[in-house]
Amino acid sequence: MTHIAFMHGNEAAAEGAVAAGCRFYAGYPITPSSEIAEILSGRLPEVGGVFIQMEDEIASMAAIIGASLGGLKSATATSGPGFSLMQENLGFAVMSEIPCVVVNVQRVGPSTGLPTKAAQGDVMQARWGTHGDHPIIALTPSSAQETYHLAVRAFNLAERFRTPVILLMDAIVAQLKEKVEVPDPASLQIVPRAAPSVPPADYKPFPFARGEVGPLAVFGQGYRYHVTGLLHDEHGYPTEDPAVVSAWWEHMATKLDAHLDEILAWEEVQLADADLALVAYGGTARAAAHAVTLARSEGIKLGLLRPITLWPFPEEAVRRLAGQVRGFIVPELNLGQIRYEVERLSAGRVPVEGLHRADGLQITPDQIVSAARAAHARDQA
Repeated sequence: MTHIAFMHGNEAAAEGAVAAGCRFYAGYPITPSSEIAEILSGRLPEVGGVFIQMEDEIASMAAIIGASLGGLKSATATSGPGFSLMQENLGFAVMSEIPCVVVNVQRVGPSTGLPTKAAQGDVMQARWGTHGDHPIIALTPSSAQETYHLAVRAFNLAERFRTPVILLMDAIVAQLKEKVEVPDPASLQIVPRAAPSVPPADYKPFPFARGEVGPLAVFGQGYRYHVTGLLHDEHGYPTEDPAVVSAWWEHMATKLDAHLDEILAWEEVQLADADLALVAYGGTARAAAHAVTLARSEGIKLGLLRPITLWPFPEEAVRRLAGQVRGFIVPELNLGQIRYEVERLSAGRVPVEGLHRADGLQITPDQIVSAARAAHARDQA
């Protein structure tokens, strides 16, 4: 039965993780994500799970990889400096196709930056933080309610596609308390860990199936296989054979791209007749949504495209809008990261204007409306 709770985004992330079946958490405290660890330190033992505070973020990422190989849905949470430290082991999880969830509550950086101030400066790091080409999934919530559901979805996508999934929050959403409708756990669609359907002698832990993934056998249950960060064959053993390496890359490149209909999610607000389109995500999208209402009260036909799946990016939605609107405005708490994606996808057909802050303060609806007024005036001139 659904019940109403009053919680902030960090609490919603923790409760969503438990509901999704997370039973192992390893992490190191860091503002503004520390409440996730604090809450799970109490919640996980209640449901038969394990909480470990590690010595640092490098070890935290290694621990959740090991726990996942042992059959547990696992997660960690951090902020910018810790996310940087996790990158090598995050790449290992990508290479070895190990499902896990990493929550990154963004704050102003680089380095220690402004630990208590919201930012959205880790967007490109979430996509390209590890070295080498690789697919990744990153989800970005705009409310505590959505954080709960995206936490569940993050674990489902991790299991479905055998990949790390990043829940890319920001301190606005993480620290804001609001009403959350917590669903009956029995009503949630949960993706369990798939078990091999063949005997151990016939099992391939890393089958190169175009557009698909095979089941990940749990260590200690009769299936023995090799796990490495090296390029490997279908049994996990290192190889430099170009034909095998090419087959691995084709598998990795298609296992997400072939299922974008299952992965991509975005929201469209009053775009049907819009002359100008905002592209905003996370906490900034809250100000953008209100700006749409304010601008339309002045006769400015403003709409909003809100990516929920940030990576893969909803490219076709932006391309379609570029043929419909007269311009884009991209408000974000950095100096221009998703703006570059919008520019790339609009391919010069319409102007793309960035509205950026990286000083620890939020972008307000009035600032967005002012930018819309200016763009509207230029268009009318």
